[in-house]
Amino acid sequence: MPAVNVKSSEASLVAVSLVGTITTLQLLTEWDPVGRCITFWRQLRHHEKKLSCSGTVHEGAQGYLDLHAAKDVEIRTLNYKSLVNAYYDLATATRRHEYQLAAKLNVTREGHVLDVGCGIGGPMRNIARFLSCKITGLTLNPYQVDRGNEIGARDPTVADKTQLVQGDFMDLPFEPNTFQAAYAIEATCHAPDRVQCYKQVYDVLEPGGRFVLYEWCMTDKFDPNNEEHQVLKKKIEEGNGLPDIITCKECLKAFQQAGFNIVEAYDYAESDGYEFRGLAKPWYTPLMPSWNPVSQRFQFNWFGAMVTNSAIRMLELLRIAPKGTKTTQKYLQDGGFALRDAGQAKIFTTAYFMVGEKPFAT
Repeated sequence: MPAVNVKSSEASLVAVSLVGTITTLQLLTEWDPVGRCITFWRQLRHHEKKLSCSGTVHEGAQGYLDLHAAKDVEIRTLNYKSLVNAYYDLATATRRHEYQLAAKLNVTREGHVLDVGCGIGGPMRNIARFLSCKITGLTLNPYQVDRGNEIGARDPTVADKTQLVQGDFMDLPFEPNTFQAAYAIEATCHAPDRVQCYKQVYDVLEPGGRFVLYEWCMTDKFDPNNEEHQVLKKKIEEGNGLPDIITCKECLKAFQQAGFNIVEAYDYAESDGYEFRGLAKPWYTPLMPSWNPVSQRFQFNWFGAMVTNSAIRMLELLRIAPKGTKTTQKYLQDGGFALRDAGQAKIFTTAYFMVGEKPFAT
């Protein structure tokens, strides 16, 4: 009985602290956590009906975790379509450095560019404005196609320049020599076979066309025999919908095997860093813990993580949030922690930058 009372007291203390924190923020700041939560969960319930993975958030999350529970990488690579859809129905990947990438494409205003793995098309719309050219975005996820085209149609600056289509970058639905250039931003890391993926892009490019991409890779400092390194790698894969993360050297080799002449290849994160609030900071800075309660980074300190998890657990118990939200939050959170720790250890990069050019026929 005493143990039960202690646990009950601890739970009550956490609940009181949580309510007190939210009330204080609601009254003393412009941040509106309650209103934002209500809006978010209403939107989530609406969008849950459109998910490409069958069933509810709970069923999708459990199926996703089952795939990653398999020790054999082959099982995950064979199911990469399910893995990618399950992940991107629940979270959208972060995009970086669109304009630096666009400047390397060497395209004209009359050119036609392919965005390989475009998500809902955020970077695609930015690059279309920057280059004033036509861009076709390809994504495996039908929800992203509908959502991206809906957003693009409402934006008069890109409505006639951008279009999303559903397709698999392992089997591109385009004729040879269709595009003047192509790019991928942290997308082809989902590919089960890099050579085949890069070769698909190679085939649809015009001779002289460039393929510019950022890849997620394990760096040369990654030791496959180091158990801690392997744990971090596994958690990054689980939290980010990846079948297997390969090394920078393996990426570059696959790029060459696909037929591209290498123009540039280096770890952009190491050479330039991440510009955070106007200062040169590591790319993982947004994942570092903060004690500012209105900062997104608050969730990455121990107390913020506890508050976040407790709030989501409460919302799920009250049936405001769909069942499975807590599970989804947990593996996304663990993935974020692993990204930060692997970045600090310099065994992982989110920005291995490669520029390849399709040679002219000789």
